Amino acid sequence: MSLPAGSTIGIIGGGQLGRMLAMAAARLGYRTVVLEPQADCPAAQVANRQITAAYDDAAALAELAAASAVVTYEFENVPVAAASTLAAKVPVYPPARALEVAQDRLAEKKFLNGVGISTADFRAIDNDAELTSALKEFGGSGILKTRRLGYDGKGQRVFRNMDTGGFSGTCEAMGNVPLILESFVAFEREISVIAARGLDGSIAAYDPAENVHRDGILHTSTLPAGISHETAAAAQAAVAKVLAALDYVGVIGVEFFVLADGSLLANEMAPRVHNSGHWTEAAATVSQFEQHIRAVAGLPLGTPGRHSDCVMENLVGDDVSRVPALLAEPDLMLHLYGKAEARAGRKMGHFTRVSRRS
Repeated sequence: MSLPAGSTIGIIGGGQLGRMLAMAAARLGYRTVVLEPQADCPAAQVANRQITAAYDDAAALAELAAASAVVTYEFENVPVAAASTLAAKVPVYPPARALEVAQDRLAEKKFLNGVGISTADFRAIDNDAELTSALKEFGGSGILKTRRLGYDGKGQRVFRNMDTGGFSGTCEAMGNVPLILESFVAFEREISVIAARGLDGSIAAYDPAENVHRDGILHTSTLPAGISHETAAAAQAAVAKVLAALDYVGVIGVEFFVLADGSLLANEMAPRVHNSGHWTEAAATVSQFEQHIRAVAGLPLGTPGRHSDCVMENLVGDDVSRVPALLAEPDLMLHLYGKAEARAGRKMGHFTRVSRRS
């Protein structure tokens, strides 16, 4: 049963993704309440109400549950306990199980392999001796990551063709937290698939985007990606497996490496709307944000087809100074996030250049 117009959707997290979810909810006739510790956050500027408190604050969670007909979230590091507490009182989508999987890179890799999706080789690392042994297996190269937290290139260390020894103190330098070492992948390009699953189990997958990163942060997403129809279909089918296995509701983003033969290795998944899906605002009839609201509200999913080719580009830090020049361009959609201070590595907005498909 779908939520009636005028119902309130709770959103945990007040960043730019929450902002765009709140905007999409308003267009569909819903009100939104945001739980976010930072006052005047990007989402609060467009939502109907903000609860200013920590994500695990018991009183705030109770207030959010009482105010909401359904609760969703804009980032994957929502405390699982908080999501579970809310789910006892009000529907929470995507389910807490998706958070459990996505919050731990080791659990994520094992889950993906378990549903038949290949990944890079990986090893759990808890001490320097295990790191030395794993690097020896991987020929002295690999990417060491914290298993939890870390995004946009944070919480990582790269090893390239190093002698398998002399790593004393590495784990301490990484914070003495559980780690994972991933082997390097000789890939030709990176793509991502944004897809949604509704309450009725229906699935709608957007065309894969081809992504380019700079300093660990997404720089551009280009449609169409330079891949075959077979590779695109395989990526969409893999994401459908993930959605079904998690009994998922809402939008998900899954990143893949494309190898020279067109085969795929999954990199990571994000149980939320995703930066590489921002292009859908400008080049699809139904954006990923509207699609997510449709899904969690029990509405029919919209068509994921795109009417235009496009390139989405992030505005990071001082890139925001380009705004006047960008606004002078034809066929460009700009979205700024309402952040007062531009800092290095901080996403301030994005824009999408579109060209109508013939």
